[in-house]
Amino acid sequence: MFDAALSGLVSVIAWPAIGYLFLGVFIGLYFGAVPGLSGLVGMAILLPFTFAMEPVPALAFLLGMFAVTTTSDTIASVLLGIPGTAASQATILDGYPMAMKGEASRAFGAAFTVSAVGGLLGAVVLGLSIPIVKPLILSFTQAEFFMLGLLGLAMVGSLSGDSMLRGLTAALIGLGLSYVGYAENGAVPRYWLGTTYLLEGLPLIPVVLGLFALPEVIDLAVRNSSISRVPEDRVAGGMMTGIRDAWRNWWLVLRSTAIGAYVGMLPGLGGSIVDWVAYGHVVQSSKDKEGFGKGDVRGVIAPETANNAMKGGALIPTVAFGIPGSASMAILLGALMIQNMTPGPEMLTTKLDITFSLMWTLVIANVAGALLLMLLARQVARVTFVRGHFVVPAITLFVFMGAWLANSNLGDWITLLIFGLVGYVMKQGGVPRPPMVLGFVIGPIMENALFITTSAHDGLSWLGRPICLIIGALILLSILFAVRRQRKKKADDPRIVADLGRTDPTMSLVAVGLLLAVAVYGLAPTFAWPADVGRTPMITMIPAICLSAVALWQGAREVRRIRAEGGDIFPVRAEIAPVAHLYLWWIGVFALAVVAGQLVALPVFVALYLLVWGGYAWWIALIYAAAGWAFLYVMFDRIVAVLWYPSLLFH
Repeated sequence: MFDAALSGLVSVIAWPAIGYLFLGVFIGLYFGAVPGLSGLVGMAILLPFTFAMEPVPALAFLLGMFAVTTTSDTIASVLLGIPGTAASQATILDGYPMAMKGEASRAFGAAFTVSAVGGLLGAVVLGLSIPIVKPLILSFTQAEFFMLGLLGLAMVGSLSGDSMLRGLTAALIGLGLSYVGYAENGAVPRYWLGTTYLLEGLPLIPVVLGLFALPEVIDLAVRNSSISRVPEDRVAGGMMTGIRDAWRNWWLVLRSTAIGAYVGMLPGLGGSIVDWVAYGHVVQSSKDKEGFGKGDVRGVIAPETANNAMKGGALIPTVAFGIPGSASMAILLGALMIQNMTPGPEMLTTKLDITFSLMWTLVIANVAGALLLMLLARQVARVTFVRGHFVVPAITLFVFMGAWLANSNLGDWITLLIFGLVGYVMKQGGVPRPPMVLGFVIGPIMENALFITTSAHDGLSWLGRPICLIIGALILLSILFAVRRQRKKKADDPRIVADLGRTDPTMSLVAVGLLLAVAVYGLAPTFAWPADVGRTPMITMIPAICLSAVALWQGAREVRRIRAEGGDIFPVRAEIAPVAHLYLWWIGVFALAVVAGQLVALPVFVALYLLVWGGYAWWIALIYAAAGWAFLYVMFDRIVAVLWYPSLLFH
């Protein structure tokens, strides 16, 4: 084995493999940093370029790109509160509040350090675990996958907000959103509203960007404040502080690495919940829990370590058993086939050196990516101190084009705008958004797992399986710990910057009422559907109705209490008109894109926004718009080769 490991290292650092690896790293850093792009998109774009390449350079190119996307995705998560990729959802909970306190550099220092360490150790776990993990992976049936999905939902629902009821309700509604389109186990369309666009389901990227990105853009535009609520000269501690944070929490890093590597091995599900499992672990294992959700650096360290260590774990079922753990791993599996390599015993015997070359690629890519980002992070973090009106046009351009990449359909922009309003109401109302996204991502996996499980077992006998019992106990413990933590929660520390946890009582009622309405609407047609199609939505919507009804009752009591004390029950009242005004501008972008296309509509928005809203000089607006057009043309037209909308003027 040592000879194979050494041979794999030599093949990776030899030319041209090392050159392709670093090229992949540079591309991956960009694809991870831009919301809407991701490792999956990058793998799909780069795969055709590997057809004529030798095996090691081809795999180094693909894997080098893929490995670092969960490092650079931290940039959007910390700076904008937007998950750069699905793996960085949990990072938002403490990363964005750190940016609001002016500590973006500190968050980057900690995140990039543990990303390198987690990626390196995760790759080592890959090398050491290959001979022993087969029984572990094969012991997991669909029953265990379903229970793991419930564990992930319980953790995120109970840990990502001040109200566990609202969090769990949001998780269940997220599951409900995943049922839109044709059923997993039957040719029956559900919740498709009579439009063919929804027959294949809601697209993930517009939903995520709507829930997370647009509310933050609205906040920047309406307040015209920088992302940081603290002036730059009052911020203590930068990148070196974050690096020291990472090393001080070395035991947490090791535990999160183990979580990332071994949960990441689970095909299909591990990569979706690994950051939440790590985040839940750090919250539940910490004695001082009050800082989580308000900018605790440990809330960045745990998920960032886990989501990079996960890459090594995800490779194991792909390489050893030919079971791709995700869509990205499915593309890598295709790359192996193109190179005439068959996953399975061959990769663990005669071609073990190739397997070890994958391990070394992960090691080098993660370390190189983290070092490169550390060189840039200080300057990138300065964005948090830039005036809001100056960054809104750039973010809008990224968000709208990121959403367009989903299906290249105007429905993607409609979805983006609708979920932008939903996300804004949820944010102002204190209803956590990450549980909804997690439920939406893992919903199809859980539904399919439940269908197979109930078909293979009589009744609920599968709940008696040993691993299911263990996971069930973990679910109960997660909820009990969350209840205990919330009961003991003290008043917020007044030294914490204002606005980090602001909740509008009226918006809370509106948000919870909206969730209740969706749950009732979702339950109604399930009684008429065939059992295998309607059962899962039914058992999702019934508890969602119960939880949201209780949360609505609690919210109404809170409104009455605040009103009786003479408090303001609608503090964001003054923002409604500016928000509506901004939405009219975005609807104008939509209309202009129909007439003249995105290459005209988006730069025009950039220029007019800077002139009208920002009050900038005409020449600044013109240069900014021209730079935006050049970026759109080079990145999306020439490189990504996006399919533009066939506008009326330029079809």
